[in-house]
Amino acid sequence: MVKRIIYYFCSLFVSTAAVFAQQKTDLTVFVKPNIGSVHSRYFFYTPAAVPFGMAKLAPSTNGSYGNKSGWEAVGYDDRHGSIEGFANFHEFQVGGVVFAPSVGKLKTTPGQLDRPQSGYRSAFDKKDEFATSGYYRVKLKDYNILAELTATKRVGFHRYTFPKTEEANLIFDIGHMMGESGPVVDAEVNYDKQHVWGYVVTNPVYVQKYQQGATVKMFFFAEINKQPKSFGTFRDTITFDQHMSIKGKGAGIYLKFGTEAGESIEIKTGLSYTSVENAQLNLLKEAKDISFDTAKKNALQTWNSELGRILVEGGKADDRIKFYTGLYHALLGRGLASDVNGAYPKNDGSVGQIALNKQGQPIHHHYNTDAIWGAFWNLTQLWSIAYPDYYNDWIQSQLLVYRDAGWLGDGIANSKYVSGVGTNFTGLAIAAAYNVGIRGYDVNLAYDAVRKNELEAKDRLPGAGKLDVGVFVRKGYSPYIKDDHGSPELMTNGSPFGASHTLEYAFSAGAAAQFAKSLGHQKDYVKFQELSNGWRNLYDTTTKFMRPKDSTGRFISNFNPYEPWRGFQEGNAWQYTFYVPHVPQELVKLVGKDLFNQRLDSIFTVSQKNVFGGGTQIDAFAGIESLYNHGNQPNLHISWLFYFSGRPDLSQKWVRAICNEFYGNDAIHGYGYGQDEDQGQLGAWYVLSSIGLFDVRSLTTEKPALQIGAPLFDRVTIQLPKKLRKNKFIIQVKKEQPNSYIVDQARLNNRLWKGWQLPFERLVEGGILDLKLKGN
Repeated sequence: MVKRIIYYFCSLFVSTAAVFAQQKTDLTVFVKPNIGSVHSRYFFYTPAAVPFGMAKLAPSTNGSYGNKSGWEAVGYDDRHGSIEGFANFHEFQVGGVVFAPSVGKLKTTPGQLDRPQSGYRSAFDKKDEFATSGYYRVKLKDYNILAELTATKRVGFHRYTFPKTEEANLIFDIGHMMGESGPVVDAEVNYDKQHVWGYVVTNPVYVQKYQQGATVKMFFFAEINKQPKSFGTFRDTITFDQHMSIKGKGAGIYLKFGTEAGESIEIKTGLSYTSVENAQLNLLKEAKDISFDTAKKNALQTWNSELGRILVEGGKADDRIKFYTGLYHALLGRGLASDVNGAYPKNDGSVGQIALNKQGQPIHHHYNTDAIWGAFWNLTQLWSIAYPDYYNDWIQSQLLVYRDAGWLGDGIANSKYVSGVGTNFTGLAIAAAYNVGIRGYDVNLAYDAVRKNELEAKDRLPGAGKLDVGVFVRKGYSPYIKDDHGSPELMTNGSPFGASHTLEYAFSAGAAAQFAKSLGHQKDYVKFQELSNGWRNLYDTTTKFMRPKDSTGRFISNFNPYEPWRGFQEGNAWQYTFYVPHVPQELVKLVGKDLFNQRLDSIFTVSQKNVFGGGTQIDAFAGIESLYNHGNQPNLHISWLFYFSGRPDLSQKWVRAICNEFYGNDAIHGYGYGQDEDQGQLGAWYVLSSIGLFDVRSLTTEKPALQIGAPLFDRVTIQLPKKLRKNKFIIQVKKEQPNSYIVDQARLNNRLWKGWQLPFERLVEGGILDLKLKGN
């Protein structure tokens, strides 16, 4: 009896320990995709995906409404109460191929958001919805259908569990606009036995702007696990019973089934940007013998592995949720655009081929990507720290476009130029990667691309951005010129955003200077160094603000430092005056250390009352007229600037406040209140800041280093696969009080560390950084 009691308690202890260990290592439980999903960009809510994947499946609540300007919040909004279907493609300027299940009378249009019965959409309750990284499910109330989604890299998995009915429908809505895709140019859908395949061609807003006449193509090949009892095609609301193929705008296929209660119909769909044949190949190579449950299990394991490259322990549970949800978004954006065989969509619309290794595998991948604007204060630093393999791949992907079209692209959709804001920081991102030892690409080609990006204006393509770089190189600044045509990004002799362009181009030139120096290009180095001082041309000593200049070199009149859009893109002089990230100490010297600290500290004191941005206003541009706006890219280094003015304690104070107050844990208060989360940048900023590592200079200096901040967690372990980095880097934190945020002491490998910077090479070498925190 005693033995049995001892055995029982031992078993209970082992079982409890196992559960605890499983919970500890299952990081997907901390990923809550619905956080911040009110007013989110199209890519943002795609739970059924793997890191950097092509297949990004998600419910759509208003994706069919289109996207007039190409960047607005569209796709999924947590406040909405009906779902119109499940789209397979979600990228910047890319969206489409919608599948939808229904029961009863066939409807072939999605209908209106507030009137679910007007189309095939269905109402749903939040209590019946679950989402995490790699998996999504929801109960469609109107049809009593349980919908589930998961994915491999290039294959989307749908599972729809029906009630008992003779009127179960599957709708393949291919020829309609979805998300950021823009108007449909053409489409085709085909059916035979248990397969549906086709394509859609769209013309996104930013493709129209930067590469007029180009289009984006999406292909799919779907396999259904059950034979339908009938089928047909449709164009909008007109149906064609027993037809197996249809072309043109509004085209789609429907399949009708009889189902038993609880019977599931599953769809596996291979996706591609090159051809139906490659979509089918992707399906065969990645998912031929994989069931939905196996795909789900693999997706969750993949996320655990990739999220686990940065393991945080201790601290508040809410902060771990913020952390892993932010990391999830950082790994979600910029998805695959190439196939398993290395085929990829070229800029000219043809299909290219990535070189293969001896095993017949592509030597790298190709990716779709939003602009890199501001991503050097979040994504590229995160990639350098924990995902150097992806960073290297991303650079090779960018160089594909450079080879094919002659210019680096800032944002690309199927290799088409979608420059976003009309600048181009790809050169800076490449230079920073080289600087931290990420060099698995043609370095000479990369340097040529960076040099051309920073210096050349002749025959520059609109999609390459920086169309006013020629005048910047000649004058040392880009003049403020009023926009009278509605296309400010395409102006060449200056810009309505000339002041912010000047500051940005100076930063890029500073990064290029270091790249040139490393490769022995002394003449280029001198030129880049000269251009990197362009910010000095705009500093007004009377107001102590960065102030736009006109074409004659005079400061503009009627200057209001709060005014956005006049000289400054998505910001104002209060915000952009601090935009000298490559030499912040020089800006401090020019302003004066005491005034600099007083002004910046007061900015945060005032901004805290407005949640460090636009308050509770739900708008992408909320906060651009304020003193500080954490909801947009130009400001994301400012809270760390006190390290260069002798007051790192103030950076630690305000960074902690932003982490606690700007970032939230609900659908509305996620990344601010519906701010502009561009492909994981705001999430990545939280990741970096919450572990206490960040570089204002974006790793572009000769000896790159990270500023050491105050982590929110008790222990942080950065652990990469051994083939990438042999040793772990661990940060251990002891706090005077639970909310302490001032770094009182640092020890690296048990030796007192007197500086406030961690050389990047020390992080790569591995080791233990012990931090003692005081104050609250």
